[in-house]
Amino acid sequence: MFRGATLVNLDSKGRLSMPTRYRDRLVENASGLMVCTIDIHHPCLLLYPLPEWEIIEQKLSRLSSMNQAERRVQRLLLGHASECQMDNAGRLLIAPVLRQHAGLTKEVMLVGQFNKFELWDETTWYQRVKEDIDAEQSASGELSERLQDLSL
Repeated sequence: MFRGATLVNLDSKGRLSMPTRYRDRLVENASGLMVCTIDIHHPCLLLYPLPEWEIIEQKLSRLSSMNQAERRVQRLLLGHASECQMDNAGRLLIAPVLRQHAGLTKEVMLVGQFNKFELWDETTWYQRVKEDIDAEQSASGELSERLQDLSL
């Protein structure tokens, strides 16, 4: 399980250094092989260990290519999917087209989300956090049934 938000830097070649607290687990569970793709709802990237991505691919393969909405999701997620092999220094090369999609330059937020990471431009991340907090504070108080069962 991945959790927490960590500021990491992209080097001049577009590589990010995976924080050490994740490296051993990624090597053990995925041989350091990750898959990066776009998030279709937010200006960020999704970074999955290969075994987790293969589960997503299985789900995508069950969608119909004859249904336009389902085909669109397949095209966006699979069409942008790029394998990233963690090198011996724990770095991952993020493809230029993916970096451009998310507006990633130097400072990047690596955000753990259970079975995957999100990669955000640092400024965009903090803007999004503020928007989300503001939205929660101004919400009408109606929560989904699942959120009502969540006790913090």
